[in-house]
Amino acid sequence: MRARILVVEDNALNLKLIRDVLEFHGFDVVTARSGEEGVAVASSNSLDLVLMDLQLPGIGGHEALQRIRSDPRRRKVPVVAVTAFAMKDDVERAEAAGFDGYIAKPISVRSLPEQLAQFLPGGS
Repeated sequence: MRARILVVEDNALNLKLIRDVLEFHGFDVVTARSGEEGVAVASSNSLDLVLMDLQLPGIGGHEALQRIRSDPRRRKVPVVAVTAFAMKDDVERAEAAGFDGYIAKPISVRSLPEQLAQFLPGGS
């Protein structure tokens, strides 16, 4: 069974790139363009992982994470932060907020599938 990943990203080019890379590597991908839409998609889909941009229109990635985690059915779904802010403090803030991991932009299309595999069941 293919892992289902929700990608929450407001930049159309970034969203397309991530979706294309993940689909090429055999993942089932659902997408959202805002924090609110991400929460709605997460609540209505069975997911194995959420890839969440932190800078989103409307509610940001931190608030979207809290809303997703408030749903008991989604509490254990790994949520990985994605952002261009890659300073040590940013990583620590993401971890303190409850994100399971952190990926810095620009995304490496070569290493993205491996980076995400560690958060999926049976991952390394």
